[in-house]
Amino acid sequence: MSPVRVLAVGVHVLDVHVRHVESIPEGSEGQIVDQIRVSPAGTAGGTAVVLSRLGAEVHSAGALGRDPLAGVLRQLLEHHGVDTTRLVTRPDVQTSASVLPVRPDGARPAWHCIGANGSYTLDDLDLTTLGDYDVVHLGGPEFLGGEAAGALLEAARAAGATTSVDLLAPGDPDMLEWVGACLPHVDHLLPNDEQLRGFTGLDDLGEAARVLLDRGVGCVAVTCGGDGALVATAAGVERVPAFEVDVVDTTGCGDAFSAGFLLGVAGGRTPAQAAVLGNATAAQVVGGVGTDAGTYDLASVDDFAIRTPTRAGR
Repeated sequence: MSPVRVLAVGVHVLDVHVRHVESIPEGSEGQIVDQIRVSPAGTAGGTAVVLSRLGAEVHSAGALGRDPLAGVLRQLLEHHGVDTTRLVTRPDVQTSASVLPVRPDGARPAWHCIGANGSYTLDDLDLTTLGDYDVVHLGGPEFLGGEAAGALLEAARAAGATTSVDLLAPGDPDMLEWVGACLPHVDHLLPNDEQLRGFTGLDDLGEAARVLLDRGVGCVAVTCGGDGALVATAAGVERVPAFEVDVVDTTGCGDAFSAGFLLGVAGGRTPAQAAVLGNATAAQVVGGVGTDAGTYDLASVDDFAIRTPTRAGR
């Protein structure tokens, strides 16, 4: 069977992880930490890496700067099997990057520079090639805006691809309106619980997801941290529990879930079954530092899902 072909469009970031950090040193003082490493990330780039590791054929499309960060990010993507020929170079802005101080419990605040991600437009992408892909995943539609994102996703659907979207920005009703024009062209929307509540102003995730379904989204698959995921379609709402794992770093868990979920539905699994694969994939990543943490493939992740208890089973 041929691998699933995916185009990951949008946000590509180089993450710098520092662990463990419990406080910021005063003044110019220093602090010894356990580890500093870099990893490819972003709602497009991070998802691309994990999809490739699960066996998909993945092509990245986005914007990088002309700087050493770009060279490192491109090399890391290619190391994980991602085709980078569709990444464009911006000579006047830096490559997007984040510095993530990882706390002992795995939580991580962030300092982020938008950089070249903010310069990417539809003019950088040949829409006539969208028919080459089974899935077109747009990470960060807020940078394109709703109308441009809608045009991309509409063209992808017309070419026969399944579409998916994951936003980078925090949830806010104004942000939802900014990208609202693309929602009728989204097969799978992949927010986290805080984003979904922020977009809709509703605390109940099932009710909040239905707001997005009413806006035209086909399926809303919501990550809920240690509580797993919630999947909402016209057929109803299902909760999918997380697996029992030790948390090292939560960076990239949402992107890993997206990758597992998208590969699952592309392979014929139901949305709830795909969410199980998404949770199991995220469990591989949370045990290490960065989106590219862990050693796994699709078979080993499926095996993990079979033999590992979920939090609901406690």
